[in-house]
Amino acid sequence: MDNNLIIIYLSVFVGLLLFAAISVFRQVLKTRKTENSLARLNNKLTKEKGSAQEYYELASIYSEKKVFSQAITLYQKAIKAAEEEEEKDIAPVYNALGYVYFCQDQYDLAIRQYKEAIKLKPDYVTALNNLAHAYEKKKLPSQALQTYQEAVKFNPSNSIAKRRIQSLKRLVSN
Repeated sequence: MDNNLIIIYLSVFVGLLLFAAISVFRQVLKTRKTENSLARLNNKLTKEKGSAQEYYELASIYSEKKVFSQAITLYQKAIKAAEEEEEKDIAPVYNALGYVYFCQDQYDLAIRQYKEAIKLKPDYVTALNNLAHAYEKKKLPSQALQTYQEAVKFNPSNSIAKRRIQSLKRLVSN
C-alpha cells in the first residue's frame, strides 16, 4: 500500500513538473518570436521607409510591451503609410491607437481614435465596445449605453455589451 501511494505521489509530481516545463518552453518560444520580430522590424524601419503593415506590427509589439509612446508614433506612421498606399482597411489601426491612448488614461484622444475607426467601418464591434468603455471611464453613461446598444445591433451575441447595457440601464434610469 505504501509503495502504491509513493508511486501515485511521484507520478502526480512528475506530471506537474512536465506541465510546468512545457508551459515555460512555450512562453520562451513566444517571447523569442516576439523579440525576433521586434529586432527585424526595428532594423528594417530604421534603415528605410516601411509599409503600413510593418509599422502596425511593430507598434503592436510595443503596445504589448507597454511602451506606449513608441507605439503611438508607430501607429501614426502606419496611418500615414496606409493613406499613401491608399489602404482601405485602416480602422484596426485607429482602434489600436485608441487603445494605447486609453491605457494611458487619455480618454478624449482614445474616443477620437475609436470614432475614426467607426467612421471608416461602422460595423466594427470591437471599436464600438472600446468607445463605450471610454465613455464609461469619462463618466458619460448615456453615451456608453447608446454605443453598447449599437454594438449589439451588429453582433447580437456580444456578451460584453449585453452585460454593460444591463448595468448602465440601472445607472441611467436612477
